[in-house]
Amino acid sequence: MTQNYSRRSVLQLAGAGSVASLAGCAGSGSNGNSSSAVRISGGVGPLPMVEVWADMYEDQTGVTFDISGGGTGVGVSDLFNGQVDVAMMGRDPDEEELEEGLIAVPMLIDTVVGTVNVDNPVYDELRENGLTREDLEAIFTREITNWGDVADADVDEEITVYGRSDSSAAYQQWGDFLGGDGDKHTESELENLADANHNGDQSVAEAIGRNENAVSLNNINYVYDLGSGELESDVRPIPLDIDGDGLSEDEDFYETRDEFLEAVEAGIYPAPPAREMFLAADDGFEDEAYDFVEWVLTDGQEYVSENGYVPLEEDRLEEALEKLAEGP
Repeated sequence: MTQNYSRRSVLQLAGAGSVASLAGCAGSGSNGNSSSAVRISGGVGPLPMVEVWADMYEDQTGVTFDISGGGTGVGVSDLFNGQVDVAMMGRDPDEEELEEGLIAVPMLIDTVVGTVNVDNPVYDELRENGLTREDLEAIFTREITNWGDVADADVDEEITVYGRSDSSAAYQQWGDFLGGDGDKHTESELENLADANHNGDQSVAEAIGRNENAVSLNNINYVYDLGSGELESDVRPIPLDIDGDGLSEDEDFYETRDEFLEAVEAGIYPAPPAREMFLAADDGFEDEAYDFVEWVLTDGQEYVSENGYVPLEEDRLEEALEKLAEGP
């Protein structure tokens, strides 16, 4: 089930039409006179999209990129240490970061979802009925420890909970969601309750794929196949029973990534765990980094949906462009 998320493999997902269009732009618009590298690190949630954008922008302008993941916390730390020009963030910046001079502009909307193995002992029941937020909270906080207690099924299998060991904005958002209004679970609390913690989304997906009794969470681009948008690996999303009245037809949108994204865009799937993601700089974006982020917020938005994310609404993009221009 292992998936490869290298820059060039992800670029293929942009679609033949988009690549052909950009190839035309590159031929006429490339200035070919820059060898500067924009250094970017941070959240693994937005990483595939930022890499797609970087490849396209590089083809058009000649500006090169040095991009790595590591999680939102790593990106912010790298930014303040002067190791990168831009940090990818899967959460809002906090007050302390803003006071230190961080400026962040939203770039897209992503979401995370609870995940299990396709051979989970109660998968059929989960797929038919879904789980409520309260059910998921009880599983991740170990109030429920057996799959037989989760679903109405004659099953006696212990639940294995996997968490994140890195500084994960996705895990933080998941803790906010599990706790309900104003009563979040911190990443540290969830880490301590988990059977094991993994570094990065791909590691979590691989662990779920190896253990039919495991449960965790993933950004949806690590659940649905990047190319087809179908469920092709051993990882499956846990449908969310939003109103606690069973999984209705309106709540059943997990068969494909496109269906899921439409539910996120329509506000049917809740936020959190849906969330805005950001590009951030220390004391303002400069030079090639500024130009790249401006392109992301304009021409780059065209490629968001086809790569498994939800684009920002027009008024939010205008706010982001104004903030980019104004600086800290």
